[in-house]
Amino acid sequence: MKLPNVWTEGFSNLVELELQKQAAMKFKVHQLPESLSVWEAKRHELKETIWKNLGTGKPNHSLPLDMRETGSIKMDGYTVKNICYQSRPGFYVTGNLYVPDNAENLPGVIVMHGHWEQGRLAERVQARGHSLARNNYVCLTVDAFGSGERSTRHGEFEYHGGNLGGSLLNIGESLMGTQIVDNMRGVDLLCSLPYVDADRIGATGASGGGNQTMWLAAMDERVKAAIPVVSVGTFESYVTRRNCVCELLPNGLTFTEESGVLALIAPRALKMLNAIKDSNPTFQPAEMIRSYTEARKVYQAYEADNQLAYQTFNLPHGYWSEMREAMLGWFNLHLKGSGTGAPEAEIPFESLPEKDLMVFDKGTRSPEVRSIQEFCIQRGKELRHAILNCDSFDVKRKKRDLKGILKVADCLELKEMHEYSTTIETGRTRRTLAVETRCGKLIPALVFDPLQGRDYYIISKPYDKHDPVLQPVLSELFKRGSGIIIPDLSLTGENSGKSDPLCTFHDEARAFMWLGKTILGEWTSELELFSRVAVTHLQATGITVVGFAEGGLAALFSSVIFDGTNALEIYDMPLSYEYGTRPPEFSMAIHIPGILAWGDVSLAAALSNAPMTIKSGKMLDGSIGDIRAFTKEMELIKTKFVSCKN
Repeated sequence: MKLPNVWTEGFSNLVELELQKQAAMKFKVHQLPESLSVWEAKRHELKETIWKNLGTGKPNHSLPLDMRETGSIKMDGYTVKNICYQSRPGFYVTGNLYVPDNAENLPGVIVMHGHWEQGRLAERVQARGHSLARNNYVCLTVDAFGSGERSTRHGEFEYHGGNLGGSLLNIGESLMGTQIVDNMRGVDLLCSLPYVDADRIGATGASGGGNQTMWLAAMDERVKAAIPVVSVGTFESYVTRRNCVCELLPNGLTFTEESGVLALIAPRALKMLNAIKDSNPTFQPAEMIRSYTEARKVYQAYEADNQLAYQTFNLPHGYWSEMREAMLGWFNLHLKGSGTGAPEAEIPFESLPEKDLMVFDKGTRSPEVRSIQEFCIQRGKELRHAILNCDSFDVKRKKRDLKGILKVADCLELKEMHEYSTTIETGRTRRTLAVETRCGKLIPALVFDPLQGRDYYIISKPYDKHDPVLQPVLSELFKRGSGIIIPDLSLTGENSGKSDPLCTFHDEARAFMWLGKTILGEWTSELELFSRVAVTHLQATGITVVGFAEGGLAALFSSVIFDGTNALEIYDMPLSYEYGTRPPEFSMAIHIPGILAWGDVSLAAALSNAPMTIKSGKMLDGSIGDIRAFTKEMELIKTKFVSCKN
């Protein structure tokens, strides 16, 4: 069956423009004070708020590092050691130590890599280690969680972002938080070495590694000099643009801007290096300068203006030799007290084959070096077990808490109904309309009136209404003569976002989270609005929401929070947030920070008062779900908790 569009042309950038507007306003709201006393009064609170939203928890500095060396390579004037160390209990980080010969009381530098496939092993990353060692620095290079030797399969490099890194959100953590803790423990390691001066620690990295550099220096005052490369922009510019989930601070723009994080480094030395030819608009010099200008207020308040600097290079994205020379000059000044900070010529060095720098032979990694998959599986099971085996909980509070983690606001307020056409097709009335809310949403919808009665089916789907997966269900509803409402919820159909080859809603999901929202939360509210519209404008007497995939979750959550749905009919909805055998095959809209600490899909189903029919279900990785086991678990929860009204 062929469905018409509501609009003659799509409104594909409506949601994107609204998100960008909100982010632009936040940049203005989060301007920094010029008064040192005002800043000092808020800086501790800012750091605590950051830790709270990272979800990972602060590092335990008393935990043994248990550094293990598996090999070493003698170079000209220094030695490269292949090592791993304990970041959290039973949670190890792989890295390399570059140690100059006859090292004694030397400055130490931690180097973090960006999104280069091989992690710290990549030639452009190890180049910093070689160069620093040749210039008499002890250097530690580390693999970010999910990268290098910390990938799902050892020796098979992968991108740690997208749905892989996003899965950490569901267990209440963040990839950024994990990186910060790992890197702070890397500083612990440098400070523990007898030949490193713990009062002279530097940090640097490019791209995602530059982002890690900024956050490490902001959260760890032992870092005395930092050089983030091709990474500093504005959080405003992150919104709807390409970034990694490792650069996401959930809710970040609700309380700070990037300038606030840079200001946390003051009055310590900070120099930002950006590339004029950078293809990512987020990291172009103009965005960096906006954050620099704001952060400079705080540096000036500390009378430390000479500790803050930036430099631009007529180069593309990367950490090129000219940038390494600028890095050496800055570190020489601020960690050695020599020179003026001007670039220092590199001493030639030799790069090593990747296999020589690996801590473990390919495929023989220690089980203590866990992948994101292994960590999510273990933690997910622990969280689900805790919920299913708790003694009691408050049902009303659980519903409120679900509303909170979804970031669902109060009911959307209807401003106007725009009805464009009314036609008669095969004996029934078809309307094309759009619902406008007072908060600026405009949601197109097709409405087919029922042939008899006033029962309506609302279709909740994460894709276009023309998608073939909908056709069998719609055809059956038409045969029954049912009333049908097909809205294009935010980012779907005629309200769709931009296409992303990496993962559907990759950029939009992060944008929503930066602004303290979730896509599923938005859909949950929008479905409640259409349920109200069906009653007040279409005189519906019965409402069934038919949910597909992630849209099925939105339908379920809406029935729990708003209790305005008479029945649910679900197709291919994920039956659990527990990590499967591979990253989620659903879109990035699936992720909800902290959902498994709240409960799982079975708990939401138990809390819903709407009868639910599951036609087909999936697991998070796209495999076939066991509907019978899901139903059994849901009924167990109902019997144990919900029906008792605990």
